[in-house]
Amino acid sequence: MSADAPFVPDAQATSILGRDRSRAWDEPRGVRRALRYALLVVIAAIVLFPIYTTVLAAFSPTERVLQRRLVPGDVTFDVIAKAWTEGRLARYLWNSLVVAVVVTVAQIVTALLSGYAFAHLRFPFRKGVFLVFLATLLVPFEATVVVNLDTVESLGNRAPWLGGVNTLQGLALPFLASAVGTFLVRQSLLALPSDLRDAARIDGISHLGYIRHVAIPLVRPTLGALGLFTFLSTWNQYLWPSQVVTDDDVHTVQSGLRLLGKSALNEPNLVMAGTVIAAVPIAVVLVVFQRQLVRGLTAGAVKG
Repeated sequence: MSADAPFVPDAQATSILGRDRSRAWDEPRGVRRALRYALLVVIAAIVLFPIYTTVLAAFSPTERVLQRRLVPGDVTFDVIAKAWTEGRLARYLWNSLVVAVVVTVAQIVTALLSGYAFAHLRFPFRKGVFLVFLATLLVPFEATVVVNLDTVESLGNRAPWLGGVNTLQGLALPFLASAVGTFLVRQSLLALPSDLRDAARIDGISHLGYIRHVAIPLVRPTLGALGLFTFLSTWNQYLWPSQVVTDDDVHTVQSGLRLLGKSALNEPNLVMAGTVIAAVPIAVVLVVFQRQLVRGLTAGAVKG
């Protein structure tokens, strides 16, 4: 080989150098990936540990629960059956279901109407009224409990058909409309092409006709996510039912679990069993409507 000839490495040397270089780049990436997975496993264990202990206690005898053993032992369904009968969970689950469905449907309807009004109708002080709607989000619900309780009591005295204390109507009345729902639907309607509204106006379609035939099909993911979040939040309510209900027949499942805990101080597994039973409808709803939830959360995130 002459001194002036360029050095050309052979194929074997090139492949070895390429493997070494790729290995040098892949090893830190593999370490980072392993650390990331290890962190995710630790976080998942922390999140799932309370669920594991709850399910374990729900299917374990009282003696084993009091011993605080974390290893599964004798599995029994007697605790579930006892919690179902002594806790009157069938009645309380029905009350929670009725209230949650009524509140969910009402919030979807009111959000559609108010969101459409703020998006497409022209009326005086529209922006100011909308800002007032948004300002209500800054007020925590705990600050309005006393006022809502007085309102429900007065409505029950003047118009019993509207409800009152110790009624399912009183449980649902303060939550029939939501500023969050109005905001979400308004933003979804504003994201639609304005040509759709102009074409509907030219064809003589009314406002309700546009909402029914155009708006609802196009903003269905947003409505689905809103309905799911509303159902879950209403189902898990504890503060308001504990304030407005004193009759045992009108309690929801969350306040019913509180009563079950008071009556079974020496049997903590009964409360755990009641918690598992109360979580079953939530799990079913999430599994059935998970696709609608994902579509609602990702609506507008991807174009095209």
